[in-house]
Amino acid sequence: MSKPRIVFMGTPDFAVAILDKLVKNDCNIVGVITAPDKPAGRGRKLHESAVKLYAVEHGLKVMQPTNLKDPNFIKELEGLLPELQIVVAFRMLPKVVWSMPTLGTFNLHASLLPQYRGAAPINWAIINGETETGVTTFFIDDKIDTGAILLQRKTNISEEDTAGTLHDKLMYLGADLVLETIHQLQNKAIVPSKQQGDGPLKEAHKIHKETCEIDWKQDIATIYNFIRGLSPYPTAWTTMYNGEDELLLKVYAAKMDLEPHQLKLGTIVASKNELKVAVKGGYINLLEIQLPGKRKMTTKEVLNGLKLAKNTYVG
Repeated sequence: MSKPRIVFMGTPDFAVAILDKLVKNDCNIVGVITAPDKPAGRGRKLHESAVKLYAVEHGLKVMQPTNLKDPNFIKELEGLLPELQIVVAFRMLPKVVWSMPTLGTFNLHASLLPQYRGAAPINWAIINGETETGVTTFFIDDKIDTGAILLQRKTNISEEDTAGTLHDKLMYLGADLVLETIHQLQNKAIVPSKQQGDGPLKEAHKIHKETCEIDWKQDIATIYNFIRGLSPYPTAWTTMYNGEDELLLKVYAAKMDLEPHQLKLGTIVASKNELKVAVKGGYINLLEIQLPGKRKMTTKEVLNGLKLAKNTYVG
């Protein structure tokens, strides 16, 4: 049986791991579609996507359309004679694109659909205190993350997992699942199943900087999950009031200290090596933080150069 002609679509590092898995397993990748280069940084130098860099390095044909409905792009895509298209962390496709291949177009999503449809499933699973998540392959349709499910794989979320560690865990799990999905589609061994949710569905809408501020009035577990669910990106933040100074503090890592106290919520308790915030149920012990204009540092490193006033607090 000949290998299907595959067009791969993706942009970030998460997608690179899946593409790499396909390349190393000798899949027939006839084209790679990724985001156009765009200016970034102070020098506004053109930034190439992680997927493009990988594809060019491995001699794969790269396409970077600005408009997925452009007739010239559609004609070029048709010329590749795609039998299967795989989408990983890309943008919404028009029907003329996703309906083109004979075997269909499927997406890899970093949740157990139908739960956590949307742009940030990894972050929200941790923020909401989930203990289990997974990856799903599904056929694309004309809505977002609603198509028929092909395959799913589950994994546990530990109490120490961050969005970063879970991202990597799901990335490698997803690579295996995509490869298995290809094989089963080729052998007609999958019966797609309509998405059905038990109870209310949890959304995974895009996260913005203004919604990453820590609410120190919440209970200790909620705050801890919020911090790790936004680490390392886009990062939870708070304002630290240190005497007359107001400092924007990014929090990358923390732990829970379940010690009783009678302090006002948000009060900072500092020692030579520790910076703890009083919350409901104990303290949030800040382990890795970043001050304005500084690099990310351990709390101990920060305390070596930061003089704290008597009544320092966050809020």
